[in-house]
Amino acid sequence: MTITIIENADWIVAWDEAAQEHVYLQGTDLVFDGNKIAHVGPGYDAAGAKVEKIDARGYMVAPGLVDVHSHLSHEPINKGYTDETGSRGLYNSNLFEYMPTMFGDDDAAVPQTRMAAAELLMSGVTTIVDMSRRHPGWVDVMVASGLRTYIAPMFRSAAWVTRNGHVVEYEWDEANGEREMELALDIIDKAASHESGRIHGMVTPAQIDTCSPDLIRASHQAAKDRGMVWQIHAAQSVPEFHEITRRHGVTPIRWLHDLGVLGPGTIVGHGIFLDDHFSTRWSTTDDLRILAESGASVAHCPTVFWRRGMALQDFGRYLRAGVNMTVGTDTYPHNMIEEMRAVGYLARLTAGSPHTVSTGQVFTAATIGASKALGRDDIGRLAPGCKADFFMADMRHPLMNPARDPIRSLVYAAADRAITDVYVDGRRVVENGKVLGIDLQGAALEVNEAQKRAEKLVPQRDLVAGRTAEEMSPLTFAKK
Repeated sequence: MTITIIENADWIVAWDEAAQEHVYLQGTDLVFDGNKIAHVGPGYDAAGAKVEKIDARGYMVAPGLVDVHSHLSHEPINKGYTDETGSRGLYNSNLFEYMPTMFGDDDAAVPQTRMAAAELLMSGVTTIVDMSRRHPGWVDVMVASGLRTYIAPMFRSAAWVTRNGHVVEYEWDEANGEREMELALDIIDKAASHESGRIHGMVTPAQIDTCSPDLIRASHQAAKDRGMVWQIHAAQSVPEFHEITRRHGVTPIRWLHDLGVLGPGTIVGHGIFLDDHFSTRWSTTDDLRILAESGASVAHCPTVFWRRGMALQDFGRYLRAGVNMTVGTDTYPHNMIEEMRAVGYLARLTAGSPHTVSTGQVFTAATIGASKALGRDDIGRLAPGCKADFFMADMRHPLMNPARDPIRSLVYAAADRAITDVYVDGRRVVENGKVLGIDLQGAALEVNEAQKRAEKLVPQRDLVAGRTAEEMSPLTFAKK
């Protein structure tokens, strides 16, 4: 086996096990043997082994980012369509009136997945949780991409629908939900045994308001039986908050707690609308404490919400309460660094203070917090024995300079433009900014054609008024 030495890096974001935090090292080396890190720092003795050296002068080496919440197979097609939409009669949520009108046909799933996977890799992501609908070729695409992937097929007991833009109805079929869960479990069981060792499974009932209590409990037990993580969308909209309080007399977070499904193996997708959020103002103020005491994690994905004027209040407050916070992209663009930028800026805006959260805390959430949520201690950090998952950023890129604090320069200025190389499991999957296992240009063209096909179907999908795509989402400027 060849030992690889990434030598003389200007900066390495290394993990200090004793301090339990990332630290900067300068002018030193990262060594990996196969798919594991062997050494971080100077003075490695290769003891006569075959050695490959890569000159990292002028580069920063940082741990691969971990995206715990995204939808690769059906979000790219929304670009240019759902950027500014939201139901006026449903507290500006996009979920019920707009999102069901724009989705791809069966032929669109694979190119959307390829496109999103490539974007993630180019932004330094090495591990992804892909919460998508079942579709052929899913595992094959993720294996080819090189990403470390948690396959998370969603299932539910009911579909939501609005026929007037201000009332959400639920079309229930609990038996079908159970069948869909069994199909999902079959997929993730097969994924977990994939020979690559990079494909894993996650049990994912889709949304708290579309799943019956029995499905929620049964799926959670199935995850426990398999030693897998369980994730559900909850507290993601005001209509959902009101629906759960109407049905059960308690908030979404309290209901999950009462069902016994909150715990260290649970990820709550979004977790925005708690009982003390200004948009809900429920009779209790217990939700944040419940989340913290349960040990559950929250997947924070700000971009998809601040498009509609919504925000978690606030990232720093959740951290101080003791909640394990993670970061996800959820939607297009699948750019984890830009998402981290949004996390920091939005937290400071909603808190009214620049002191509520630091860049280091956001980066830690996107690495260590995420690995904790996944029950792992071998990803999201550069330390001996951990997976050789990392990215390299060009410190000579103009947007990385001045170079006083390279992570800040990356997050607030350069973003993915400075990332040149990405390694997963010791394999280079991005080289000089090009994703090696995906034809991004070809995928993007296919998604463009899929969107044109989907646009033609918008009038029959719009149950409120049969509007065209341009009526539902007018172009920035009129066509002449």
